[in-house]
Amino acid sequence: MRVMVLAGAIALLATQAEAATRWIGSWGASPAPPMAAAPGVDARRLSPAFNDQTVVQVVRLSAGGARLRIRFTNEYGAKVLSLGAARVALVGPDGATIAGSDRPVTFAGAASASVPPGAPMLSDPIALPTKALARLRISLYLPGETGPCTCHANGNEAPRVAAGDATARDVPAGPPADFRAFLSGVDVEAAQPARVIVAFGDSITDGYRSTQGADRRWPDRLAERLAERRAGRLVGVVNAGIGGNRVLSDGSVASMGQSALTRFDRDVLSVPGVTDMILLEGVNDLGLGGRAGTAPMAEAMILGYRQLIDRAHARGLRIIGATILPYEGAAYFTAAGEAARQTLNAWIRKPGNFDAVIDLDAATRDPARPSKLRADWQSGDWLHPNDAGYRGMAEAVDLGLFR
Repeated sequence: MRVMVLAGAIALLATQAEAATRWIGSWGASPAPPMAAAPGVDARRLSPAFNDQTVVQVVRLSAGGARLRIRFTNEYGAKVLSLGAARVALVGPDGATIAGSDRPVTFAGAASASVPPGAPMLSDPIALPTKALARLRISLYLPGETGPCTCHANGNEAPRVAAGDATARDVPAGPPADFRAFLSGVDVEAAQPARVIVAFGDSITDGYRSTQGADRRWPDRLAERLAERRAGRLVGVVNAGIGGNRVLSDGSVASMGQSALTRFDRDVLSVPGVTDMILLEGVNDLGLGGRAGTAPMAEAMILGYRQLIDRAHARGLRIIGATILPYEGAAYFTAAGEAARQTLNAWIRKPGNFDAVIDLDAATRDPARPSKLRADWQSGDWLHPNDAGYRGMAEAVDLGLFR
């Protein structure tokens, strides 16, 4: 009897110790449904399928920790996803493996796992200490036919694909590609209380038109600034932007994701340790759905914002509103959309609506024509910033918000 009681006490202590572990989000890529074949749409590029292949993806962590774990995803899969093997390693600026950092990834102690359709799967904790801004290579072997992947269409880092199980060897670069496949997050074990910021938005948060492989999106630069500060609480930054995303409606194509109102629970509330979110979303609602008239569109958007605010507050999160950037010159710009943008930005700035405000409109607009981006900060389509513009956005964030 004493042996059984002792065994039970040890098991309880182990469970309590694991429960006390501080897991925090350090990297993320919000998944979206696979693209369907359509005229003029290369669905295989945005939603590739794999069979007896290894996919190698590199991510840059925002915060470091003593251990890490990986969130794989089959959340839009139509059938069971077989994960045949996986490995992780730290890589240097040149992409070479840092000696002694290669580790196997396991699932409840096993080297492989089956992920049900519609589900994510967390790996076991991996004993690999990391620092802020470390680059991590994740190699995933997919032994069977996957069908169109649960992917993130704008990965900002070229994946590599090889035949067979190549998780234990270097994989050379292949044809140009830009997606995240079956991978949606990396958490780290923090040794101290931490803040976790989720940057929630559309292609401007996703960093569309920034330099691939250079980590020049505005959440990337924000993570750098927080790491450089070297004072105050540890802070993780998770990018939950999806290109083409809208607050009120699902994307006009599948890769643009479900609406912000639909994906909020998964992409914000499920991030371990989340304490804050920055909401920068609405320009696609204005450009793609704003032709119904200024007042009705602004009213509908404000209702959507209020829903996100209330849902964040119900879980104890602080929600920071970012004003919508100017977009005159973009293909879908209209005078009605601009009038609605001004109404929305005035509401975002009004004290008492959001918990705090980051005025990205003021930071990025052309002083001589405030309805347009600064010419030297726009990427060519007058909607998305270039690398300098994304940097300017991040540097407009008051780091005092995240002490």
